Amino acid sequence: MKILALAALFLLFAGIILPSPGQRPRMREFGLKTGVLDPGPLNAITDVAGVKVGHVTLIQGRDVRTGVTAILPHEGNVFQDKVSAAVAVANGFGKLTGSTQVEELGTLETPVVLTNTLSVPTAADAVIDYVLGLPENKDVESVNPVVGETNDGWLNDIRGRHVRKEDVLEAIRSARTGPVEEGAVGAGTGTICYNFKGGIGTASRKLASSRGGYTVGVLVQTNHGGRFQIAGIPVGEKLGAGRGEAGAETPERGDPAVQGSCMIVVATDAPLDSRNLKRLAGRALLGIARTGGYNSNGSGDYAVAFSTANEVRSPHRSASATQTVTLLRNDNISGLFLAAAEAAEEAILNSLFKAERMEGKDGRVVEALPLDKLKELMK
Repeated sequence: MKILALAALFLLFAGIILPSPGQRPRMREFGLKTGVLDPGPLNAITDVAGVKVGHVTLIQGRDVRTGVTAILPHEGNVFQDKVSAAVAVANGFGKLTGSTQVEELGTLETPVVLTNTLSVPTAADAVIDYVLGLPENKDVESVNPVVGETNDGWLNDIRGRHVRKEDVLEAIRSARTGPVEEGAVGAGTGTICYNFKGGIGTASRKLASSRGGYTVGVLVQTNHGGRFQIAGIPVGEKLGAGRGEAGAETPERGDPAVQGSCMIVVATDAPLDSRNLKRLAGRALLGIARTGGYNSNGSGDYAVAFSTANEVRSPHRSASATQTVTLLRNDNISGLFLAAAEAAEEAILNSLFKAERMEGKDGRVVEALPLDKLKELMK
């Protein structure tokens, strides 16, 4: 077994390249690859056409380390042109506003917003303002905002509730297609992953044309613990603790007592209804396990999945009482399941690779994943 593990290390990490000073690479830029499927051109959730991402990062003084990340399913009015959606829950110790209506109706009608735990009500209020403010929605009297969270209170003055409605609206309105900023940005500004600095990560997988050519993109907000591993190799045991307090003993990295959460957003252009999107979301949650997480008692581990293939038009858009859609058969969905698991795994790792060391509330420090030590370990 030891020989097999060493061989795996050699194959996985041959060709590792350390970043230039001041730069941190994504996982593949570091020379590491996991999984068997190829990523899309950007290796990001925005490889799904039309999907946009926006961040607002709040770093103020010594104590404010938080922010907002917004994911828009398409460039139009999502309330009027809803998308099929579903939610999967690995452990429900969290506050995912709007999830019950998504489950009941199978559609998403607002951007998905991520922030910190105590800013969920503010973010939901801002999403409502955004939807009601669109000219086409002047007669709308009910909105289902979808807002997820993780608790960044170790680095951030979470009780201060520093996220304002203006910040949420800016994240939505500034959302763009193209490359996605990762690491300690947006909703990941103050988060911790496997006792190292976590944050926002993203990745994608594209199926071969013979399997439909569909794309699955994932974005994560990582703030969870466990036994950190890369491609099944327990690297966390050798890297040392990353979270600590000035002059204080740091907790053992990967200690089962360390609680935390992970929010996952999955986008695809495959024609799936809410039933199969729920199954797809469940496979994305496997990405947590593939990196060493185990959905602890204090974890809020959720996946929200949506498809851009079949928009569900509101009565304002269509007077028809019926809708005809094309759906992928169950027998042709396994490739998408693999894509979701692989993309979520890589997105979590990208959040760690890109995040930089951060000092926050009460002088607490969270170190970045030590890439120099990782390189030496892989030798």
